[in-house]
Amino acid sequence: MNKRHYDSEETRSLIADKAARLFAQKGFAGTSIADISRESGCSKGHIYYHFENKEKLFVYLALETMRSWKERWEAVSVNYGTAVEKLHAMASFVHNNYKTPLLQAGQELGSNPATSPETVTKLRGLASTPMQAYYEIFKQGMETGEFDLREEELESTGFLFGTLLGGLCQYLYTMENEPLEALFQRSVTIFVHGICRKG
Repeated sequence: MNKRHYDSEETRSLIADKAARLFAQKGFAGTSIADISRESGCSKGHIYYHFENKEKLFVYLALETMRSWKERWEAVSVNYGTAVEKLHAMASFVHNNYKTPLLQAGQELGSNPATSPETVTKLRGLASTPMQAYYEIFKQGMETGEFDLREEELESTGFLFGTLLGGLCQYLYTMENEPLEALFQRSVTIFVHGICRKG
């Protein structure tokens, strides 16, 4: 394989695509670099050249997942004008986009004591993408007068909202879709009632 192909973005994408499928099917621990090499047709050397190690490859995939999440949310959010409408849309969006193919492998990796502290920090940092989206909605609501919030309350309000949605996400595997969606929407209604500007 020539140097140009070895370096290519096409090779990197191929490795990432095959690795994502394997992580989703077999988990993080159950997927080896040898498996990824076999599936992608790339040597182990290629994989290490592009990603250094299996943890860094997984972090790359997780970051790409969150980049895609952000892009999809931005495409959806333009269809809603008010902050309240955006919060209801966000609840549906989180409900329908929480279960990603890499979710369980990421939870496995993040909870393993052998995982490097750098990787754990990066995995925890993935939450900054949705948290920023929540913050922007609450900021819009503050600026338009929909919400009775002060600037210094925006971050904690976004954190509480994210925790609320995250708690409901734990029922994605055990509850029917329709009643769970109703709970997501009801939770927004209750949350908004507490922060809406009165009168």
